[in-house]
Amino acid sequence: MAAIRFLAGSLEICAALLMLRFGKINRALQINALLGLVGPVMMLTVASLGIIGLVGRINPFKTVYIILGVLLILLATR
Repeated sequence: MAAIRFLAGSLEICAALLMLRFGKINRALQINALLGLVGPVMMLTVASLGIIGLVGRINPFKTVYIILGVLLILLATR
């Protein structure tokens, strides 16, 4: 999970550097749009790994609550 978060952070920093390098608003918006696609994928991946790791350790009802919480976050970002 930490490696995926590190990758996501590295992508954000690289995108910021690309925005500075190009120095144009239209390019910055294109790069930002790509980041908007990558962010939710990273969040789903990290949340899925966390849930898979916790499934055997916690109460099944709590697992359902966690999954519902992740789904609500995704619905709220639409």
